[in-house]
Amino acid sequence: MKRRGRAPVGGAVPRVEVSPRPPSAVGIDTGGTFTDFVALVSGRLVAFKLPSTPRAAERAVLAGLARLGATRASRVRHGSTVATNALLERKGARVVLLTTAGFEDLLEIGRQDRPDLYTLSPHRLPPLVPAARRLGVPERIGPHGERWQTLSPTAVRRAARAVGTRRPQAVAIGLLHAYAWPAHERRLARALASLGVPVTCSSAIAPEYREYERLATTVTNAYLAPRVAGYLGRLARGTRARLEVVLSHGGTAPPRAAAREPVRQLLSGPAAGLKAARDVARACGWEEALTLDVGGTSTDCAFVAGELPRRRGREVAGFPVLLPLLDVHTVGAGGGSIARVEPGGLLSVGPESAGADPGPACYRHGGPATVTDALVVLGRIPGAA
Repeated sequence: MKRRGRAPVGGAVPRVEVSPRPPSAVGIDTGGTFTDFVALVSGRLVAFKLPSTPRAAERAVLAGLARLGATRASRVRHGSTVATNALLERKGARVVLLTTAGFEDLLEIGRQDRPDLYTLSPHRLPPLVPAARRLGVPERIGPHGERWQTLSPTAVRRAARAVGTRRPQAVAIGLLHAYAWPAHERRLARALASLGVPVTCSSAIAPEYREYERLATTVTNAYLAPRVAGYLGRLARGTRARLEVVLSHGGTAPPRAAAREPVRQLLSGPAAGLKAARDVARACGWEEALTLDVGGTSTDCAFVAGELPRRRGREVAGFPVLLPLLDVHTVGAGGGSIARVEPGGLLSVGPESAGADPGPACYRHGGPATVTDALVVLGRIPGAA
């Protein structure tokens, strides 16, 4: 999309004209910089994009739906990078973790494998929950559901008080072997209901063995829950259209269900884009294709050989996710990734993004230097584009 003069500020949605006929189907992809729309209106395709509104991401989506004149008869499928970007940029909730006593550091220990075997000074991502907010609970369940140590009412009350004093925005509960006997996690969840914050139980989100991966998936869901749930709630209230949220495995869910398990949306936008890329490749006569989807905040790549590549569990942004998803690889680098010089003199790019507000420096809204600015300076993007 060509832009003339000053780019629109990301916090303000441009004025839009309403379509005379409502669309029968709408596809929406929300990124950190732009929100893209494709609609089927009276048998023809209509496509346009609006600047994303990072302060209230739903505003750009609702403005586009208003421009299209979407009604109750309109079916809307929404792919979003809201969850992905929140994880990449570490802008999630303040989470408190409850786990079996003695296993508080499992989230940090992980599998003890080094991400870069030959790096002389390896650096691992810090856990989403620091040690001060990881609390042990005196209980123990065996791998076949044996009650080796019963969770007492006193322990439940103490755990609830300890969680409350840490002022959580969300709570993750991941007890050892809870997939075999979820009663202890459910008791703790009921005791925490009065806090009024989202509570994620590992036995509900990933009821299977592999303690570290299950615990990490639970924590990631809690970390994303307030931000994604707030976004989807405002979006659902703002439109009459039939809204479906694209999930990481390529399926969809209604907003209320999707808000409870935002970890299933980590590859929401990339999953929808991968299916579209597969269809384009087939139309061109190719059964095998490498796909590259460069956005403003992140970049997604995948390999398609006939059917969509699926797998059970993988890492997303360095965190294991024990859920079914399409095999798309995401890195925190895009057109809006911020470039800076580190204290040692090295150039560093991302994962922080300038987004749509203030946007890259070439938008002339006081934004930082980004990948887009480098391409403008090099002449690979025309300055008037």
